[in-house]
Formats: sequence, structure tokens, C-alpha cells
Amino acid sequence: MKRPEVRAFFDDASHTFSYVAWDPSTQRAAVLDAVLDYDAASGRTSYASADALIAFAREQGLAVDWVIDTHVHADHLSAAPYVQAQLGGRLGIGEHIREVQEVFGRLFNAGPGFARDGSQFDHLFKDGERYMIGGIEALAMHTPGHTPACMTHLIGDAAFVGDTLFMPDYGTARCDFPGGDAGTLYRSIQRLFSLPGDTRVFLCHDYKASGRDVFVHETTVAAERSGNIHVHDGIDEDAFVRMRSARDATLSMPALILPAVQVNMRAGQLPAAEDNGVRYLKIPLDAF
Repeated sequence: MKRPEVRAFFDDASHTFSYVAWDPSTQRAAVLDAVLDYDAASGRTSYASADALIAFAREQGLAVDWVIDTHVHADHLSAAPYVQAQLGGRLGIGEHIREVQEVFGRLFNAGPGFARDGSQFDHLFKDGERYMIGGIEALAMHTPGHTPACMTHLIGDAAFVGDTLFMPDYGTARCDFPGGDAGTLYRSIQRLFSLPGDTRVFLCHDYKASGRDVFVHETTVAAERSGNIHVHDGIDEDAFVRMRSARDATLSMPALILPAVQVNMRAGQLPAAEDNGVRYLKIPLDAF
């Protein structure tokens, strides 16, 4: 299986890894899960994280074909449209974005002007869809559970799993967001575990498990199967669901879920300015 080159970029504020993955023989590339910097206290956005990624792609002479979000993130705002404006490519997300847009369109009372058909994106990936990054074949895999729209993108031997899995010593993603389901996540992970053991696994987040001093963004399917503390080989679905449900009940909501989701469900576009020229994000009270 062909092996793409991969460069990770880490956003410390949200513990998010973004990626540039490319075919070294053609210099064609994809950008995955780019971060728009957002200061919750001031409501200010900035582009330092995305600019570092863009500068790297330009320095390497890469031609970007795809700007992909693996799912509608609840912990950071997406910089996908900004990256696209600078580097080109098509905005892509999984086709089940429609379900997320329907749920959160109602929550934020987005009104009839907010399309719930995924049309804010250039392309909606279907489960099993194949596409190319230069000369490297890629596969879109629907891996729901954390959210209904989560996708894994297998580019050559590299699986970009979004929030489906974390490092083996940290475990798995929460399933208590609207449309999330622990049993569904378990089955999605088993699908990933069916990939070859040496498949590289690139994570969207790391939180440094107890006893580990460094952030890590890469592991393998074999390492996850043998050592993931939540879902290693031998853990059945019922046991996983019990563990995941109990753990989720103890977790606080992500600090940026309200601003992040209402931006990311719009493909990273900020809400339109009102008649005073200012953009506003909504904070629904007592909704969670």
C-alpha cells in the first residue's frame, strides 16, 4: 500500500492535531481538520494556526486537492474555508452532516436561511467512496458513534480517524453528544481494527494520559487493538457501552462546543454580519 507523507500541526489551546497529507511523487495533497483560532473571552478569531499549515504547504510546493473535516468538531472552530481560499481544493465532509445540521439548526434556531442539506460543502463523502490524492488511493469510511457524521479517511496506509480513537493509553471518544451512541462507536472501532495492523493511525486529539509527558499524534491499528485501555481485543460491546456511558456521565461539556458547532455546521463559515456590521454567535440557555 502506498505511503503518503504526513505533517502534523498541534493547536495547544484545543489539543487538536491538524494534518497535511501528500503524495511525494506528485505533490498533490489533502488538508485535514484545520483549526481557526478563537478566544472565548473576547470573541476574537485569528489565523495563526492555519497560517502555519498554509506556509508549510507553500514551502513544500504542494497542490491541495481536498480540505477535509472528519466531522463537525465540538472543541474548535474549523479553518477549512480560510485554508481553501489560500490553497484551493474542495471542502469535504461526510454525507451524514445533514443529520447534524438538522439537530443543531433547531437548537440554534438557525432559521430557513440555514441549509440543512450539506450544500455549504463542495463534496459530501459517502461510506466506501474512493478518491485520489495524486497517485495514492484514499477511502472514506463512515465511523459514527462520537457523532453521526464522523468519517475516517484512509489515505494509502494512513488512517485519519478524527475523534473516533485516542492514543491507546487514553482510550476513546465520548458518545453523549446529540446523535452519539456508544454501541455504534464500538462497531465503528471494530471496523477500523479490521485494517492491517501496520496501518498508521493519525489522531485528531491527545490529552497526555497520566504518566506521559509529551503529546502524541500517531499510533497503529495493532497498537490500538492490543493496548487501547477502553476497547482492546477481548472487550465486548456490552462492556464497552457500560464503561463509555459511565465515563461520559462524569464529563463536562467542551468549552467551545456552542461557538464551534454553529460555525462548523456551516462548513467553517462565520454567521453573516447583522445590520451593524458585527457577526454574532448564539448561546442557547438551559439547552444542555
